[in-house]
Amino acid sequence: MTLRSVLLACACLLGGSTSAGPLRVDLELVLAVDVSYSMELDEQRLQRQGYVAAFLEPELIHAIESGPSGRIAVTYVEWGGSAVQVTPWTLIDGRGSAAQYSELLRRQPIRRIAFTSISNTLAFTRRLFDFSPFEGSRRVIDISGDGPNNSGVPAPVARNSTVARGIVIDGLPIMLESHAASDSASIPDLDAYYRECVIGGDGAFLVKVTDSGEFARAILRKLIIEISGQEVSRLSPQDIRSVQYGKDYNCFIGEEMQERMIGK
Repeated sequence: MTLRSVLLACACLLGGSTSAGPLRVDLELVLAVDVSYSMELDEQRLQRQGYVAAFLEPELIHAIESGPSGRIAVTYVEWGGSAVQVTPWTLIDGRGSAAQYSELLRRQPIRRIAFTSISNTLAFTRRLFDFSPFEGSRRVIDISGDGPNNSGVPAPVARNSTVARGIVIDGLPIMLESHAASDSASIPDLDAYYRECVIGGDGAFLVKVTDSGEFARAILRKLIIEISGQEVSRLSPQDIRSVQYGKDYNCFIGEEMQERMIGK
């Protein structure tokens, strides 16, 4: 991080002059990561390590530095039925600040939170933009998860409220065969659920993970697309899907499954 960037960020955090305003960045990015009990601890560690490693990758640094202002702001949130902001809004403008953020994230303890509320998480994360000391040309919530919403208001309600504020929601559906059979809250077409019920906004897309060994690659790929603002339609790899709202998908499947479990 350059001295100028540090001083500008400090000025924003301390109030600064009225004329200066918030620090402009190319992207304000919320990383919302599933830590519900359906995620095994080793899977959580792999997921966390994927983000830690991504901010050390030259390709990601290049994507940041290639933007109009060459800097982004990031915050990391962990969620289940509720959500916790793990790192504050942080300015990343090059290799040094990215490495510092990677280390900050690496040091955070692993936590687990009961239930799966995508809607509560979207409500929590969209409010974080109100308290950000930065002003991004784009605002994105990147949400990962291994199951459908089963707590709080239905996911599409929260999605629509978030998108209405000009915030894009991208998805990382986690569809690991290792625990799909044993997890009563999982669904076989989670990628379709995310596509139809969760992601939204201009250029929204998802990248699915079907094997634990894919975490690092999928996370890095997704972050680079988000940071660079690439058009997903031009990329077309097999594991990337743009948003396509459908009329026939049951976006209440998680709530219905939870109701059946309670009724047993």
